[in-house]
Amino acid sequence: MKKFFSKNGIWILFTTVIIAVMLCLLSAFSSSSSFLSNAAGVVTYPFRAAGSAVTGWVSGISDHFSQVDALQEENAQLKKQIAEMEEDVRQSKADSEENQRLRTLLNLRQQRRDFSYEAATIIERSASNWASTLTLGKGTEQDVSVNDCVISAEGYLVGVVTQAGLNWCTVTTVLDPSSQLGALVFRTNEVAVAAGDLSLLGSNRLRLNYLSGQAGLINGDQIVTSGLGGYYPSGLVIGSVEEVRTDNSGLSQYAIIQPKVELASLTEVFVITDFDVVS
Repeated sequence: MKKFFSKNGIWILFTTVIIAVMLCLLSAFSSSSSFLSNAAGVVTYPFRAAGSAVTGWVSGISDHFSQVDALQEENAQLKKQIAEMEEDVRQSKADSEENQRLRTLLNLRQQRRDFSYEAATIIERSASNWASTLTLGKGTEQDVSVNDCVISAEGYLVGVVTQAGLNWCTVTTVLDPSSQLGALVFRTNEVAVAAGDLSLLGSNRLRLNYLSGQAGLINGDQIVTSGLGGYYPSGLVIGSVEEVRTDNSGLSQYAIIQPKVELASLTEVFVITDFDVVS
């Protein structure tokens, strides 16, 4: 190191002097700012740039949160509007269903003015290999009683009330093995008995028993309630003949009936709470 300064010291001193003179001249003739100011500007520029960037970033974050708040408020308003629209749709659907129910009831009353009806909703179903029943949301408080016939909106026989509570009742359908109704072949006036059958329950069919040897039934014959004895209303459509068979003894015939009502699709039915006996 000593050798370096001894050999080059003069040149280092000379260079230092030259740089000092140049700096003084630049400082003296500068029209805008002093050398120190320029030097300070150069030194502090990175920090000022960084500060400006941080300020911009913070400002951007603030704007972002402001936009998020605005979007959340707008989203809440849209959700409220959607909820109100959905409520309007539900109300409109309920009104439409109520209007349809009233039109159906009016149509039934026009068809059978001798009937008094009570509309009822099906609240429970019990369909098994040995029984077929429905539970309705109407009972004795609405004048529903045991042995009242129950029909569909089209006027097809569904079954008969076999139990009744204050605000509920149980309907034994036409398919239930315990069901038996006086029946009539509409075309021939042949009197018989429509009854549920355990062997036919799974196929949604019932039997027409006690046919005479001269019944002369054909496929498609309509079967209705006979109304004999005034126990049940007459003329309620039970179903139609699907097939005529001979029993195991070979001495008498019976028919397989396909019911008109589609039990699986029912949601509402009508209980006949009173009717005029037609003699």
